[in-house]
Amino acid sequence: MHLPSAQSVQQSREPRARRANAVVSVCMPERGEQASAGIKPDKELQSKTGQQLDDIHGRLVTCCLDELHPHPSYVQHHLTVPACKLSSLTERGDLAFREPLVITRDHTIVDGYARWELARLQGRATLPCIEYELTESEALHWLLQRHRRSDGLNAFSRILLALDLEAGFKEKARSNQQAGGQNKGSSKLTEAERLDVRSEIAAAAGVSVGNVTKVKQLVGTGHPELLEALRGGEVSIHRAWKWSMESPDQQIEALRTYRNKNGVNKAIRDLISRHGPGNLPTAPDLASLVRRLSGLSSGECSSVSVSVIRVQGKMIFVTEELMQSLPPYQESIPICTTDNR
Repeated sequence: MHLPSAQSVQQSREPRARRANAVVSVCMPERGEQASAGIKPDKELQSKTGQQLDDIHGRLVTCCLDELHPHPSYVQHHLTVPACKLSSLTERGDLAFREPLVITRDHTIVDGYARWELARLQGRATLPCIEYELTESEALHWLLQRHRRSDGLNAFSRILLALDLEAGFKEKARSNQQAGGQNKGSSKLTEAERLDVRSEIAAAAGVSVGNVTKVKQLVGTGHPELLEALRGGEVSIHRAWKWSMESPDQQIEALRTYRNKNGVNKAIRDLISRHGPGNLPTAPDLASLVRRLSGLSSGECSSVSVSVIRVQGKMIFVTEELMQSLPPYQESIPICTTDNR
């Protein structure tokens, strides 16, 4: 990084100083300072944005929250910060805000959406930021690059964002086509060039080309509730893509069945974790369970409740209390009867 002259720093301060409620501390961070904040661009990002490392000048600033805003693509695709991430960040207290947000000169947020959202909820006035000179397209590349972490945006959300770069990739492919003398004057791309565009989108999102194709189809045929479940990470892209081949009503039915099954499985896991697997009776096979149930007296039968739940698969759930009350297995046990008199 090249340190600016004192005159250039003073000139950059003056316009900001005239803005209401914008108290800005301007400086050019040293290389070590930038690395400690996690802002040093890597070679992959450099190649995608077309910017050279020496051409990227970051500036440490303090911005009012109402000056900051999400990237247009982030808003367009209805992306939000998960509540669990905000909750985790809240537990860190003031340490959550030690790392500066990454923003562009027009105050578009590139990285730090959770910190920005939490600061708004807490009523904070300002946040530290590192500001870069980036176009809207370059900012989107950076956003995608920095949200490939395990706690970042999921694959579906990243593909939605990367699809906004498709027009630029197509234009690049046409330019390459014309420069190579192929199909001069044609605006249509060959199949190989279309595949290359999909590969560019996949690389920007950090996913496979196959998933890019599936998400493009999902956007056109998926029910809004199914797309929302994908944004929230409830279902995989492949599972949702298979459901999207059905009617809208069937898609919703499949999603609700899947949610019910997951809800039941989670409840079972929670119960098991509370009691501890070592304390639970061993589950018998079905034939043995039927024989032991048939050994219950009519009075014991009337105290057992039976419920039907809507889940996939063929399963029987037995409470621990019922298992402990069942008589031991015997070869000849009278069948459970009820007194109709």
